[in-house]
Amino acid sequence: MTIKIEKKIVSYNLVTEEDKAKVRAEEVKAQEISNIIPLGEPLGRPEKLVGNTYKIKTPVTEHALYITINDIVMHEGTPQEHRRPFEVFINSKNMEHFQWIVALTRVMSAVFRKGGDVTFLVEELKSVFEPSGGYFKKGGKFVPSLVAEIGEVVEQHLQEIGMLKKQGLDEHQQKLIDEKKAEYLEKHAKSGEEMNDEGFPKGAQLCKKCNTKASIIMDGCLTCLNCGESKCG
Repeated sequence: MTIKIEKKIVSYNLVTEEDKAKVRAEEVKAQEISNIIPLGEPLGRPEKLVGNTYKIKTPVTEHALYITINDIVMHEGTPQEHRRPFEVFINSKNMEHFQWIVALTRVMSAVFRKGGDVTFLVEELKSVFEPSGGYFKKGGKFVPSLVAEIGEVVEQHLQEIGMLKKQGLDEHQQKLIDEKKAEYLEKHAKSGEEMNDEGFPKGAQLCKKCNTKASIIMDGCLTCLNCGESKCG
């Protein structure tokens, strides 16, 4: 295309390589912005929600904690109907942990309302360790922190509504463990060995796999009567 210049040229400017690079950088930046996929808007709260309340009593708090997780029903009345967590509340008479518990529940509720895969919260919470050491729950299960126990409650709830698959042993493994446990109890019941509330020997060691005091020496091997973990394979 030819352009005829009718006026007198009074100045001019050359396009340098630096100018070309700057233009290319702006074009790339504009392309990157156009490729960003924005997250959906947070779900609006309906007037009615369904949910469950869980009670946890720990040796590190004087009063019990009550954890309520409310769910929103998605695609109600269709074959795709399912529940997903929408908000969480934690209530207790103990005000010692009030600030961080309120902060935690607000952040968790915000994540729930954003949608998408929220199951990552379980591992994030359960991996929190108390610097001064954790504690043992009733039955001999070790919990690394109060936050981790909240994570266990969230895991339990997600399993109940179908967002997480329950982890467990298959039928044959469970049968073998039940047989081993019955064999051990039969041998030691006569000796008057005491059992804890979960039916495991009081002198059992902590299993590193399931964090439960259920590992005993059986047939020369350290074997867990809860999950079947054995150092002898």
